[in-house]
Amino acid sequence: MEQDNSKVTGFLLMSTTMAVTGSTFQFGYNTGVINAPEKIIKQFYNQTWYGRYNTYMNEGDLNLLWGFTVAVFAAGGMIGSLGTGGIVKKLGLIKCFWYNNILATIAALLMGLSKVGNSFEMIVIGRFIIGVNSGANMVIAPMYLTEIAPVKYRGIFGTLGQLGVVSTILISQVFGLKELLGTERGWPLLLGLTGVFVILQIALLPFCSESPRYLLLEQNDPEKAKTILMKLRGKNYDPTTELEGMKKEYEEEKNLKKTTIVELFKRSSLSKPLMIAVVLQLSQQFSGINAVFYYSTGLFIDAGIPEEYTGLTTVGMGVVNVIMTLVSLSLIERAGRRMLHLVGLGGMCVCAVFLVVVLNLEQTTVTSYLSIAPVLIFVGFFQIGPGSIPWFITSELFTQSARPAAVSIAGLTNWFGNFTIALIYPLIEAEIHGYTFIIFAVLLAIFFAFTYFLVPETKGKDINEITALFTKKKVTHDDEDDDAGVDNVAYVTKI
Repeated sequence: MEQDNSKVTGFLLMSTTMAVTGSTFQFGYNTGVINAPEKIIKQFYNQTWYGRYNTYMNEGDLNLLWGFTVAVFAAGGMIGSLGTGGIVKKLGLIKCFWYNNILATIAALLMGLSKVGNSFEMIVIGRFIIGVNSGANMVIAPMYLTEIAPVKYRGIFGTLGQLGVVSTILISQVFGLKELLGTERGWPLLLGLTGVFVILQIALLPFCSESPRYLLLEQNDPEKAKTILMKLRGKNYDPTTELEGMKKEYEEEKNLKKTTIVELFKRSSLSKPLMIAVVLQLSQQFSGINAVFYYSTGLFIDAGIPEEYTGLTTVGMGVVNVIMTLVSLSLIERAGRRMLHLVGLGGMCVCAVFLVVVLNLEQTTVTSYLSIAPVLIFVGFFQIGPGSIPWFITSELFTQSARPAAVSIAGLTNWFGNFTIALIYPLIEAEIHGYTFIIFAVLLAIFFAFTYFLVPETKGKDINEITALFTKKKVTHDDEDDDAGVDNVAYVTKI
């Protein structure tokens, strides 16, 4: 076997930095940024309404408008993720990065200038546009990282996107503190700072190249592909084998009959894993995690925590999010996907029940601060399982011919779940207050049972072994201790 002497070069690190800072950072930042300044921006909505109609919005309408402001980001994400695949094939990844930054620039200007323009509609439209940008980014960036990374480092580089997302959620929470930009004067800048990631990416883009795979297979330029591969892998690297592998894979894919979305539903051997993939995506979004990421500031205030401390508790949540992401990545090949998902769902269910109990106790200083613990642990358990496992399992359940269609459906389901929770949570919380999380507890229990009885373990199994499970009358799972690994396609979690 030929020795792989590829190295991590400066050109590779620069290209990776470009993809992560300009793309996955956008998604993470705009997921978390809307949380801390909720009360201040809602006041801006009401003052704007009063200035136009000489009356204030009632609480129900204000909550609905705010929920739509949060949720429209996910609606844009659905459109962006679905429309990007074909564009990438025509334009290439680098041009997609360039064009996508136009959307991010427009969104940053709309949100950053909304107060000057005395228009909450500018925030809503800006959130939608940055959602389209983020949906596209979560297709482009993982694809680019996978195509430029050396095979032996592909798993590590594939996880950088996820780390980018959780890290910028934390950054947005820090900037949202009242001591920084979470103020009446600072919130437009807080929203508009998403434009900084545009500047970072376009500063690096001129020095980055199209992926070798695109150069070879789409532009038919083997010499340039060879040159770029050597810049990515090191000057002593022989790219011949890797280029031949790309050609071989491309020829095999051309001869392979692609599975259509309709066939996924019609064929029993595909509909069963599709059902699993869809339910696992719903278990991520309907777990209640986005109620926490989008609305934790209001949750902590309702629990009786002084408003001046809610920002710090939200930042603490972001720190837990980053740490537990690192823990999950270290465990996924050891403990197995199914086991981690069960542990995550079970832990979140217990935390949700405990949070409901605490929120409905007589409010004292002790019970108020006691509510912080289940929220932080809830986030930790999410990252152990539901945060990443649904994407790992989805990619492993299908053969190459069926995977693109299956991942498209899974992605659409994920964004739809994100949109639904973001929109309806404020309305439900306004009606039943501290009992809201009992709904998530019930859903988590259902998802736990589904995973336990119907989801197979995929760790240590090749694609033939996995697909064989769905040709039987009953789907079985295997918990045997098998340390063998399988090659995975790394997908970034949509939160």
